[in-house]
Order: sequence, then structure tokens, then C-alpha cells
Amino acid sequence: MTLHIKSAFVKSALLLFTLAAVSGCNAYSRIATIGTEPPLSTINNPVAEKGYQPVSLPMPRPEPVIQQANSLWRPGSRAFFKDQRASRIGDILTVKIEISDKATLNNQTTTTRDTSESANATSLLGIESQLSKILPEAVDPASLADLGSAHSVAGSGAVSRDETIELEVAAIVTQILPNGNMVISGRQEVRVNFESRDLFVTGVVRPEDISSGNTIDSAKIAEARVAYGGRGHLTDVQQARYGQQLFDIIFPF
Repeated sequence: MTLHIKSAFVKSALLLFTLAAVSGCNAYSRIATIGTEPPLSTINNPVAEKGYQPVSLPMPRPEPVIQQANSLWRPGSRAFFKDQRASRIGDILTVKIEISDKATLNNQTTTTRDTSESANATSLLGIESQLSKILPEAVDPASLADLGSAHSVAGSGAVSRDETIELEVAAIVTQILPNGNMVISGRQEVRVNFESRDLFVTGVVRPEDISSGNTIDSAKIAEARVAYGGRGHLTDVQQARYGQQLFDIIFPF
């Protein structure tokens, strides 16, 4: 009896250790902030953050710049006067995120198949006369084989999606590509009571697509990555518990 209790205790300890390992640092940070607001992250240099990788894309051959003496026009300049739009690393521009997706799909499939096969061996080199001696009650040479099968499949599916997102966020120019395009990165955090809303956007923009008001639409951002989510009590309630998520992953049926 004592050995059985010790074995059950060891299994329970292993289970608790596994759950703690699965939850990771996120569980520890959540426990540490019980009763307090979600902490806001510090402002860091995006280039110095762990996992940051400079963007590398196919570029055209650089064109030689011809300097002209006594000229008021600077090669590569887009305006005769100073341009207030973002053009250098560290400059800030406003990104207008307007996403309106709507999709409706309907699929229906119906398949029916019916097959029948029959065979006899009334004359087979005299062997058919010997079959009755081996299996006197189970073999009839006139109807030696009679096979049939029926197959029917019916399936239908429908998908309906309607999403609308309208946000604005300020982004920083983090890199200038050889062809003049700029890589931008912006993050915004808003905390209301015990819930924090996070917005992240990054991508590649052309200087020509930036408006005179130093803004750009999200539809004109190449390789755009937009993430909008939250952290806090409401987000935790809307998600399944760690045990249920682990069960859904490892349960095969």
C-alpha cells in the first residue's frame, strides 16, 4: 500500500513538473502580476532586439550619380525645397491600417458508384467435376463467383468571413535598401485598466508612396506584417487552459 502511494505521488509530481515546463516563463510572469496592471515593455532599438534580421531583397544595379558643378539641383532629390517626409533611418511616419476582407465559399460534392461482377467455371479441363468431391455442398461451377459493391459519398462545406480593421500607428524607418525603398517597424501598446492592446506593423515602403502629410496606407506596404492582439484578464478568459491546449495537441482522436 505504501509503495502504491509513493508511485502515485511520483506520477503527480512528474505531471506538475510537465505542466510547469509547458507553461514556461509566461506562467511565472502572470503569477507575478496578479492584482496589478500588465507591465508595458520598454522602448528599445528594433535593430538591437534579439531575432532582428536585415531585409535582403533583389535589387537593380546602382546607377552612377553624375555631379554637376554650380547646380542648385541635388542628384536624387525629390523636391526643390526640404522634404518633410520620412527618408532617413530613424525618421517617423504614420501608417494607416485599413483592412476589409470578405470571403464566401460554398462547396458541395456528390459521388455514387455501383459495381457488380460474376464468373462461372462450367467447363475447365474437367477440373470442375472434381470440385464437388472436395466441397460437395459449397461449390456450384455455374456460379463460381458473384461480387458486388456500392459506394456513395456526399459532402458539403461553407466558409464565410468578414473582417474590418481600421487603425493608425507611427513607425520608424529602420533600414534603407539599395534601391531607395525603406524598411519600417512600428509598435503601439495601449493599456486600459487590466487589459493591454498591442499593435505591430512592419514592411517595405517606397518613398513615392508616402503622402505629403507623411502618411502611408497599409495596402502600399510590401511584405507587410500586421499583428493586433491583447494581453490581460479578458484575453486569458477567452483562451483555453494550458491543460486543454496540451490535450488537444497530443490526443490523436
